[in-house]
Amino acid sequence: MMRTYSGSCHCERVRFRVTADISIATICNCSVCTKKGFVHLIVEQAQFDLLAGESHLTSYRFNTCIAEHKFCRHCGIHPFYIPRSDPDKIDVNLRCLEGVDLEQLELRPFDGRNWEQAICTAHWQRDTDVSSAVLDRGAVLELAVLDPSPEPPQGSNLRSNVRSR
Repeated sequence: MMRTYSGSCHCERVRFRVTADISIATICNCSVCTKKGFVHLIVEQAQFDLLAGESHLTSYRFNTCIAEHKFCRHCGIHPFYIPRSDPDKIDVNLRCLEGVDLEQLELRPFDGRNWEQAICTAHWQRDTDVSSAVLDRGAVLELAVLDPSPEPPQGSNLRSNVRSR
């Protein structure tokens, strides 16, 4: 059920609101998520509102530098970020939302230690109308699941559907 939640970092300088169905979340075993204890919920940008604190956020990037890990420069809490798997979306840390009981959620594992192999079977990739196929460490080709035709539409530029990482 869609509901609106308020969230913040620890010092509350960074505050946001997210509207989502929070019945399923993801636990990743990669080095950064394990150390932070991040509980993932990826949402469309339209479902996320940063209410305050943009100037208090700083970023951390590593490996492919696609994911932009945001955290409060005062308290160090990581309330959300732009994920490598979906750089057009926001990944919210459910531990930073008010009124969310993690014990009531279905927590699905993601093998972030083996990201390239695991992304093709990630539950949030299977549960959407658009899936991503990893071509290499530098690009993602978006394939529309609803249009199984092998040929691109007349006059289309297939290259325009490739995002450089």
